[in-house]
Amino acid sequence: MQPHNPTTPFGRRSLTLAHVASQMAATARPPEKVVHKWKIYQAICAARPRLGVSERSLSVLNALLTFHPETALTGEGDLIVFPSNRQLSLRAHGMPSSTLRRHLAVLVDAGLIVRRDSPNGKRYARKDDAGEIELAFGFDLSPLVVRSEEFESLATAVETEARALKLVRERITLCRRDLAKMIATGIEEGVPTRRAGQGPADWQEVHAAFRAIVDQIPRTATRQELEPIAEELSQLADDVLNLLETYVKSKNLSANESQTERHIQNSNPNPFTDLEPGLPDGRAAEPEPKPQPSRVAEGAYPLGMVLNACPDIIDYAKDGISNWRDFLATAAVVRSMLGISPSAWEEAQTVMGETQAAVVVACILQRGTAIRSAGGYLRGLTGKAEVGEFSLGPILMSQINSRLHEKRRA
Repeated sequence: MQPHNPTTPFGRRSLTLAHVASQMAATARPPEKVVHKWKIYQAICAARPRLGVSERSLSVLNALLTFHPETALTGEGDLIVFPSNRQLSLRAHGMPSSTLRRHLAVLVDAGLIVRRDSPNGKRYARKDDAGEIELAFGFDLSPLVVRSEEFESLATAVETEARALKLVRERITLCRRDLAKMIATGIEEGVPTRRAGQGPADWQEVHAAFRAIVDQIPRTATRQELEPIAEELSQLADDVLNLLETYVKSKNLSANESQTERHIQNSNPNPFTDLEPGLPDGRAAEPEPKPQPSRVAEGAYPLGMVLNACPDIIDYAKDGISNWRDFLATAAVVRSMLGISPSAWEEAQTVMGETQAAVVVACILQRGTAIRSAGGYLRGLTGKAEVGEFSLGPILMSQINSRLHEKRRA
């Protein structure tokens, strides 16, 4: 008598049309077709986002594949494996039975396996007199053979999308670096900016436009979300580069001349570090000068901790930030970009100290559009520092905690 292949699951499990479709596909596998079970498993792992299965569900599928004795899955023969829950749990790294059942259901719903339940729900095989399996009850691996091309196609699509996302992220990173350093060069060299139909534009406006685009970048974003941002950054980078090139042409600068000029300018790259912060003119004549609050020692906070809290300032460094001198020189450039007046900057350096004032500027840059007036914010902190109510530590820890929270959320 011809054995009957069960269609419906045992117990309270329901039958869906998707299950029927999977069973139809399993019975339609070409007899001549042969696939490598571990290669098709790798394709399924790569295509996992498109299949809607989790990593743990795939670990259960991996365990099921180990119960099939052959490496090749063919269109002929029986592809039903029938391990007990205990055996399957051991090969799935000790997964609890309740969790195991849930992930098996996910694999069935995704059409990766087909359930062939026995009359009592147990998994076993009935053998004939020759010891050959005559009828087996368990999980049918036939969909892996039938859908092998689909899985490989999905895997290729996922890998292509991941590569495109990586490329657009790299493009954004390069544009951010170029814009930050080109804007810094424009400010340092006094390059004039001009917009069509308008008078001279301020480099602070260019920097504000740059930061406005950067602030649109989500922590976790798709390629479709990042491509328009990359286009905006590329366009702005092209515009700024055109400004610099036009200025170079108008001045008729050669490469040797620009190198010589840069050498002369960089002979003292950070004039602030060579000057002792003092009182403004006229203060010395006052009979009772206002006592300054005690400052935190220079370098009291490690540079690595500051850069971890405020990494955006690295984009504005000419050759990276490897020491405090580089940090202070970069902060002086950023201060100008943020629109902080020289008087507010000098007052902050006098009251807080050079290093602390530079760290505060880095924090203001990191917070972006959350601070409307960078100069006013710095003056407010300077006023608190004058009366001993300012502490740099909580600001840094707040920045670090905010970045950690964003990483966890991402």
